[in-house]
Amino acid sequence: MKFCDFEYVSPGSVEEAIGLLAANPGEAKLIAGGQSLLPTMAYRLARPSMLVDLRHLDSLRGITVGPEGVRLGALTRWRDIEADGRLAAAHPLLQEAVRHVAHYQIRNRGTVGGSLAHGDPASEFPGVAVCCGATIEVRGEAGSREIPAGAFHVGPLSTVLADDELILAIRFPPWQPDARWAFREFSLRDGDFALAGVMLCYRMEEGVMHAPRIGVIGACAQPMRLPGVEACLDGREPGARVFQEAARLAALEVEPPDDLHADAGYRRALLGTLTLRALHDAARRAVPA
Repeated sequence: MKFCDFEYVSPGSVEEAIGLLAANPGEAKLIAGGQSLLPTMAYRLARPSMLVDLRHLDSLRGITVGPEGVRLGALTRWRDIEADGRLAAAHPLLQEAVRHVAHYQIRNRGTVGGSLAHGDPASEFPGVAVCCGATIEVRGEAGSREIPAGAFHVGPLSTVLADDELILAIRFPPWQPDARWAFREFSLRDGDFALAGVMLCYRMEEGVMHAPRIGVIGACAQPMRLPGVEACLDGREPGARVFQEAARLAALEVEPPDDLHADAGYRRALLGTLTLRALHDAARRAVPA
């Protein structure tokens, strides 16, 4: 199908973009890479009367790596994360998850801010943000605020962003260099959205797992952590019996959707299998000396 008629504007500053959003509440939509918005417009699931193109806002680009962690500007593209050699040490789980995002052509255009704002529950990046306790920086007419990634999404394709707010950046806390981590997902075809996905990390202290974090996508209405599974693993020695118990709990801790791709029972079983495999992957991972 063809797009509905719309006005196109390309502001030169964040403040101008916010002003356009505020002047056209619910009607103006931001466009960055366009990989999520444009298909919905083509099917007329979205009919904005104005597109606000952020292409000229260079202040929203870039990757910063430092003692306080990793900061990604909202217009940072997936290809930038893949190609940044610093992230292999500064945040390997983030980099691995991004390698699973769609296809190369999409990663060449898609942005981190667009993925967060779109809020697809099967998207990899929001899942990593929730798993790792990231913070999202946003700004609107009322000023700036910071939102924990775990509180940003409130349902499928739904966020807490106000009509006049845009995402400036997302900050990940410092990565622990001795962390063990893993990422697993399953889709019907390579590059499709995941039917379920698991990302996790933990540290070893005195032979037991410490502060595990388990994130889930695809098998839930929004990216989420699994506190029950985390409690099961915390303070215990890694091993087959513990991992099997954690995988069983993971399947019970989610409420998967039924849709044309898979029913809830299948997604539960799949999540359990992916959790088990991810835990074994993390246990086998060599930690830098």
